[in-house]
Amino acid sequence: MVLKNAIKSIVLSVMTLFSVTVAHAGHGAKEEAEFQVVETIMHHIKDAHEWHVLGDITFNLPIILLDNGIKSFSSAEFYHGVVKTDSITGNHYTVATGKGLGYAMFHEKIYKTDANGELRFEKDHVKNAKPYDFSITKNTTSLLMGSIIILLIMFSTAKFYKKNGAIAPRGIAGFIEPLIIFVRDDIAKDSIDIHKYHRFVPYLLTIFFFILINNITGLIPLFGANLTGNIAVTVVLASLTLLVTVFSGNKNYWRHIFATPGVPVPLLIIMMPIEVIGIFTKPFALTVRLFANITAGHIIILSLISIIFINKSAAWGFLSVPMALFISVLEILVAFLQAYLFTMLSALFIGAAVEEAH
Repeated sequence: MVLKNAIKSIVLSVMTLFSVTVAHAGHGAKEEAEFQVVETIMHHIKDAHEWHVLGDITFNLPIILLDNGIKSFSSAEFYHGVVKTDSITGNHYTVATGKGLGYAMFHEKIYKTDANGELRFEKDHVKNAKPYDFSITKNTTSLLMGSIIILLIMFSTAKFYKKNGAIAPRGIAGFIEPLIIFVRDDIAKDSIDIHKYHRFVPYLLTIFFFILINNITGLIPLFGANLTGNIAVTVVLASLTLLVTVFSGNKNYWRHIFATPGVPVPLLIIMMPIEVIGIFTKPFALTVRLFANITAGHIIILSLISIIFINKSAAWGFLSVPMALFISVLEILVAFLQAYLFTMLSALFIGAAVEEAH
């Protein structure tokens, strides 16, 4: 009975944190504000503590802070909080109410308020202290959802073969098997030594499907999270490739970095720093390529749709909607292409690290 009550309490707490907000426009409301293109686009591509689903329906995500203990409350405490304006810089920020009292949000960053319940600014920089923020944001939720989708797809494919054996794939297995074989044969086997590629296939498959699934879900309006267009995510993915490359490197790989065969000793003094820098420029290129391409696609689509609201005429939809639709279809190709490029380049870097001396 105690366990049952504890589980019920946990479920109710989680449901409270993941509250849903439906905003209604009041009668005699203020005059309609001017459409802000930059703010609208940035709101979409940046991370947030709420998930805008459709129209006025919004999921308020949990705020979890470590500040003299763990403090958790719904982000609705911010989005329904008190909006204040700094008298010097003119910056607007929101002070939380209820359980979030003592904290304020500025550009989706959470700060501790001063004794007057305000934030102090130096130009556009907040001078107040920040608590340790472990909140479940829109990108965090998208990452969890993408991971669940990948697991469901893979378990479903594995279940099909376990039940039917080695037969011609059907259903979801018929879509997944060619992609797995493609990554194994055309990426891993072609880029890594024939005797060593097997142990890197699981990693390459993981990053390929992770990037592909999250690229595609980011194009779905109801999902709408720009996960693979978040540079923090691409940095982590590229860093994983860096770690796999460095820790898999053999003697031949390191000799080519610190003592390149056939290079005169005086020239090695110049070559060594360049080769060491090259170790880090490769994952940097992976980071920027994925981040820039995915983010650019979202910006272009939103910019085209914004033409209607900028000109305040639905007639512009005959131009902007077909163009946005064309870019959206092109983005599906980009979703596959970027997953392929990231995986292929990772395989090439790993292949160079494990290659034996000729």
